[in-house]
Amino acid sequence: MCGICGEIFWSGQSANAADLAPMLKALEKRGPDDGGTWQQDQVALGHRRLAIIDLSEGGHQPMVDGELTLVFNGCIYNYQALTAELIELGQTFQSHSDTEVILKAYRQWGMDCVTRFEGMFAFAIWDDYNQQLLMARDRMGIKPLYYAPLDKGLVFASNTQAILASSQRPNIDTSIDPVGLHHQFTLHGVIPAPHTILKGIRKLEPGHWLIVNPDGQMFKKRYWFLEAKRPQSELKNNQHPEGHQAWSKFGLSEASTEADWIEALHQALKQAVHKRLTAADVPVGVLLSGGLDSSLIVALLAEAGVKNIRTFSIGFEDVPEEKGSEFEYSDLVVERYQTEHKKYLIENAQVLPRLQDAVDQMSEPMFGQDAVAFYLLSEQVSQDVKVVMSGQGADEVFAGYFWYPQMAASFAQAKPGDALVDHFAPFYFDRSHAEWLSMVQPEYHIEDVTRLAINDLLQEPGADSFIDRVLRLDTTTLIVDDPVKRVDNMTMAWGLEARVPFLDHTLVELAMAAPESLKLKDFKFFLKQIARGIVPDEVIDRPKGYFPMPALKFVRGAFYEYMRNILTSPAAKARGIFNEAYIENLLANPDAPESFTAIQGSKLWHAALLELWLQRHVDAGETV
Repeated sequence: MCGICGEIFWSGQSANAADLAPMLKALEKRGPDDGGTWQQDQVALGHRRLAIIDLSEGGHQPMVDGELTLVFNGCIYNYQALTAELIELGQTFQSHSDTEVILKAYRQWGMDCVTRFEGMFAFAIWDDYNQQLLMARDRMGIKPLYYAPLDKGLVFASNTQAILASSQRPNIDTSIDPVGLHHQFTLHGVIPAPHTILKGIRKLEPGHWLIVNPDGQMFKKRYWFLEAKRPQSELKNNQHPEGHQAWSKFGLSEASTEADWIEALHQALKQAVHKRLTAADVPVGVLLSGGLDSSLIVALLAEAGVKNIRTFSIGFEDVPEEKGSEFEYSDLVVERYQTEHKKYLIENAQVLPRLQDAVDQMSEPMFGQDAVAFYLLSEQVSQDVKVVMSGQGADEVFAGYFWYPQMAASFAQAKPGDALVDHFAPFYFDRSHAEWLSMVQPEYHIEDVTRLAINDLLQEPGADSFIDRVLRLDTTTLIVDDPVKRVDNMTMAWGLEARVPFLDHTLVELAMAAPESLKLKDFKFFLKQIARGIVPDEVIDRPKGYFPMPALKFVRGAFYEYMRNILTSPAAKARGIFNEAYIENLLANPDAPESFTAIQGSKLWHAALLELWLQRHVDAGETV
């Protein structure tokens, strides 16, 4: 896990490795162990390293192999198997790092090499022979990759902070992108790639690679597409997509029973956890929230014979409406498996002074209230381990949210002419388009782009049912720029690598092919069945919980004053994104039902967070 950056020009301008220094400074927390730059003619590449595999100098980056130079962020879990295969094909290695595997795989298979990688990755290769810069991002979008097209060049990095620190900053449009703004406040902070909140910065879509030619031409290709179809539908059509390969790999067929699916998913999850445990030359811990997902990771590690499992939990002050910790459940898992456990209870008085620090680490504005929780937890965990597993993705892949049955019930009553999004938006969108128009100033008014985009995504081929389409959308798009990005940013702020076994692409493909009736039989039906007997029943059967951070949901006292000061500041008024009457109403009624979104997020916090992020990232850079 690291931070990467670079620049390329096609105007005859030479790149300058020294210009990467401020970008690398902005990436230093992602990779505190080592750093390096490489430059040749119009291209410069930079890297900050968090040493996880091959702790020696053999893993130093940028890594050069003849005419190829690579910077890489992430982990290739099957790197050892690929190394053996590539050696048989005649490739030779100078290290035992997964970084070198990418270079040799590209040399052997070209950009098709990405289809052979199991893991999380974002990388850039300068191919001097072909005079091309090649960039790629993993299937699930676990690792970020941002870029800013220039008039006659391009800069890229692992976060927007580095791009905004670039020497090319004056050439980057940092004004608000109305499309990004619409997504931000409709999809509770999610801006699907390639957009961001800023017009001049884009992000590479998950499961894509991008080639930049020396004349400025760019070619993008999607190399992975998630199917959500039953085995029998594929057999009838004589097709063999990713999902078909997944279920056939685990011995499933159109005649498979409920028990067969449970066992197959159990085995796939065990393999996913094992891969993320063994692909490291440092100890691996678990972020134990007290929920089913992280508890199941602990149980599977114990089932695999791992001893002295390190676990970490965090909790916050209660408020009358909501508990601030789930220690009562995480303690049950700790007791059963006798883990080496640490838990941290944070008072609200400690949270507010650190809120700005957490926002500084956000590559994009993040509305999820648990971003600050992950930031504070990661600070403590990083003192003990460099790699942790986390349960992100389980709710989306295994239908763990309350809105899925609501959407299914709505679709069951669909009328002719209904759009698919008609049965999605009421249960997920933060606000209607009409409310959004009343919230922002007229200069940002556009058509209902979020509704159009989500409907297009729901209509993509390769899914058997409406809920299949919803789960695929959530897994491939919405989760990427909500919990996945949040965990990456907040853990990497402390040089801590987070691994998410529930987003193993083989497991995801298998889960998507499972029968719809089982997906909705119960919340996270498959995971509950897998967990029965190895996770305490109290954890399995507890009501659905969320990473609690009550102070950012029920905005009162010092938190209220903090947000009010942000939204009424001279900077906010000068920026003029929001309709003042809309903000005044939120400030006057922060606890009113209409001040919360469909999935119970605080609209006041949403507005304050965006404005604070812009002040800390965009305004600060303009005054330097």
